[in-house]
Amino acid sequence: MRNFGVRLLLGAVLLAWLAPLPAQRSFSGAAEIEQSLQKLNELGTVLHIAAHPDDERTAVLAYFARGRHMRTAYLSLTRGEGGQNLIGSEQGAQLGIIRTQELLAARQIDGAEQFFTRAIDFGFTRTAEETLQKWGHDRILSDVVWVIRRYRPDVILLGFSGTPRDGHGQHQTSGMLGKEAFAAASDPNMFPEQLKYVQVWQAKRLVQAAGFGGGGAAGGGRGGRGGRGGAAPGVPPGPPAAPPAAAPPPADFFETLPGPVADTGSFNPILGYSYEELAVLSRSMHHSQGTGAMRRPGAGRSTFMVTGGAPATKDLFDGIDTTWNRLPGGSAVKAILDEAIRNYEPAHPEKAIPALVKARPLIAAIADPLAKVKLSELDETIAQCAGLFVEAQARQFEVAPGATLNITTTVLNRSTAKVAVVGARVEGIWNQDGQAKPAAPGDNLGYNQSADVAFSLVVPANQAYTQPYWLVKPATADVYQVDDQLLIGLPDTPAAAQVRVRLTVEGAAIELVRPVQHRYADRARGERVRPLMVVPAVAVNLPEPVALFPDTAARQVQVSVRANVANAQGDLRLEVPAGWNASPPSRSFQIAVPGEQRVVTFEVTPPAGETTASLRAVAKVNQRDIASGIQAIAYPHFPPQTLFPPSDIKLVRANIKVTAKKVAYIMGAGDEMPDALRQLGLDVTLLSQSDLEQGDLSRFDAIVAGVRAYNVRADIRANQPRLLDYVKNGGTYLVQYQTGDSPDPTAPRGQQQPPNPFNQQQGTPVTTNLGPYPFAVPGGNRYRITVEEAPLKFPHQDSPLLQFPNHINPKDFDGWVQERGLYFAVQWDARYQTVLSSQDPGEQPLEGGEIWTRYGKGVYIFTAYSWFRQLPAGVPGAYRLFANLLSAK
Repeated sequence: MRNFGVRLLLGAVLLAWLAPLPAQRSFSGAAEIEQSLQKLNELGTVLHIAAHPDDERTAVLAYFARGRHMRTAYLSLTRGEGGQNLIGSEQGAQLGIIRTQELLAARQIDGAEQFFTRAIDFGFTRTAEETLQKWGHDRILSDVVWVIRRYRPDVILLGFSGTPRDGHGQHQTSGMLGKEAFAAASDPNMFPEQLKYVQVWQAKRLVQAAGFGGGGAAGGGRGGRGGRGGAAPGVPPGPPAAPPAAAPPPADFFETLPGPVADTGSFNPILGYSYEELAVLSRSMHHSQGTGAMRRPGAGRSTFMVTGGAPATKDLFDGIDTTWNRLPGGSAVKAILDEAIRNYEPAHPEKAIPALVKARPLIAAIADPLAKVKLSELDETIAQCAGLFVEAQARQFEVAPGATLNITTTVLNRSTAKVAVVGARVEGIWNQDGQAKPAAPGDNLGYNQSADVAFSLVVPANQAYTQPYWLVKPATADVYQVDDQLLIGLPDTPAAAQVRVRLTVEGAAIELVRPVQHRYADRARGERVRPLMVVPAVAVNLPEPVALFPDTAARQVQVSVRANVANAQGDLRLEVPAGWNASPPSRSFQIAVPGEQRVVTFEVTPPAGETTASLRAVAKVNQRDIASGIQAIAYPHFPPQTLFPPSDIKLVRANIKVTAKKVAYIMGAGDEMPDALRQLGLDVTLLSQSDLEQGDLSRFDAIVAGVRAYNVRADIRANQPRLLDYVKNGGTYLVQYQTGDSPDPTAPRGQQQPPNPFNQQQGTPVTTNLGPYPFAVPGGNRYRITVEEAPLKFPHQDSPLLQFPNHINPKDFDGWVQERGLYFAVQWDARYQTVLSSQDPGEQPLEGGEIWTRYGKGVYIFTAYSWFRQLPAGVPGAYRLFANLLSAK
């Protein structure tokens, strides 16, 4: 991503670590206040470490965060960039953004916090050695140590053992680095540069989760990964801080399970769910991974094995003081908060305010990082008990450098508590104070009375654009480049601006911080909220990431210029390397209305020889060069995300022939193959259900089934006979990879007994009806080539798929990205012929990545090589190979 830089206030970043800002909440009202009161009086902290989004033990997170009211967090080493996407075509960094937001949505349900390292998920790998070679051992270890030193957990919970039995190399690495970081975080000689901001920290106990790569006793209850229908390892009940929410288990609960155990199946009557149920709800937020499931009320428990620190037999916090008594001067705080909890009345939460106000100066006087966290929590709890509504509302959600932004901060008192607005301050882009209106500073707000603090601010002309902090600089290898130490670990980018509101509640001074955002009504979906974004005056968007030139002919390149301000005008130019030519040199544009766009066309002529290069589109507006586009990622289950990718594309000059002209594409789980195929000059049509049922398929030279199409579309399976008749009558049908362990999408979500042609058991081959003759596709990760540089061999050198219309040679496999292929066939009818053979280091050769046969007058091809990654990435050899598949007759 383009380096625009990030300008963030130090205090805003610190606040993001110490007290996450209120956002969407899964629980509200009396349940939320009860949770907040209990959490104020609980000082235990748990940090869970694993590798990816969906590796977390959600039942355990919910148990500690919602049941034990502890500070609980999940550190995922990656953002899941290397996985497959079941809801759209986003891959790589864009998929990482989706999975980041899905994790944050999941944490809103299970109550935990979320952290990340700078590591990028580069796809499945078999070894920790490859993982560490790509990530850099010390670099990611430093990130894990940093999070431990910042979060200061009492107990660290590893999701994996750090051994080959974890399977995925990144799983292994998370266990290895977690063990190292447990000791390294307390060593002042390890990463001493961090000690400018934090102190060393020694967690009291290191434990490993049982099941799914974990060691020790198998998890009871539901098995598997804590929320994927499974009670992952957990912990026994703790101190009786909240008997209704975490009641002690039966006396014989621990008798058959060695090591600490958590009763994750216990029911929380305040929330109305067990922690297993919360885990399913939380895990179901991973829409892009297809983990939605039904709640299954009932027993569930999770087990652990202690691998470091003090031993424990029943409770993970055996011997660890999790009360205020652990802090100097804390015993008086505990007594006051105990009283507040005892006297709490759901119908009159304001009655708890006097006790909370009494505790505030005592907490503020304790010089400990945890006390600072609790002080922020206390102010938020006082606001909840007073029924305060506080927001910082921007008039619009987008603002460009040099423009004026109006912000109104509103404080509404919805209780009989004595509340007064002292003042407010905008922080972040600006630092400016404001006064409340209509009430004067110090005047109490009556019931349902509000006060506003208005700001009118000019955005600096050189202000950086707002986008995910980890994408500001281009990634190096498989690690994000983040220069600001205080940003490392944060789940999301701190708000572009925030308002710090100073209040008095029943005479006590408190501070509340709210991000500046835009709240609005969508007529179809109701109230919506978008964060404030600093955007360029215009966005320069190129429609495709790659421009392919299969011969020496010039082609048109269209650039879309979108205005973000009124009366945007300037000049647009294309910058191309030597040997390429763009005509005309520049074009002027003028756009009157924000949100409108103009499409500007240039003609680009390639050189005669094969080469790859880069083209950059630049708009000059008000003497400022703008070389970034704008990309929105919008799905219903998380807030819209905006990126400003660089406005450049890859130019590929490669000699590629293809005889097919009209191609039909059956979209599956989502990919960018149709647009990639259009780069070859093909006429590509997306087939609907109606087309499959009754359309004229014979008009197409070839039909391509998208990735996982048979897994997610019942209509393609229902019309398999028509597709095979198309082949029999002379058509060419290509089927890309399909998984062998996916449920039938037509079955109700959560049911696991669908009539799918694939096996439900991971790794077990099953005969499918994907082709005219049987072949088997397994589940699991065994039958795939994870190393993108793995050498290829040709079992049948004279295969027409290697010879026509392009002669294929080993150089065509250079420059591939992430992997060779996945979910290869492992058994096939003798009438199929193989084309390619490859293998990961130390593994057996696999020939099932591409098999084909003649059927009637046509050709059927199953190909599990990752074309859906290679073609959109502009890999010339992959284009030649796929052109041959389309041209097969």
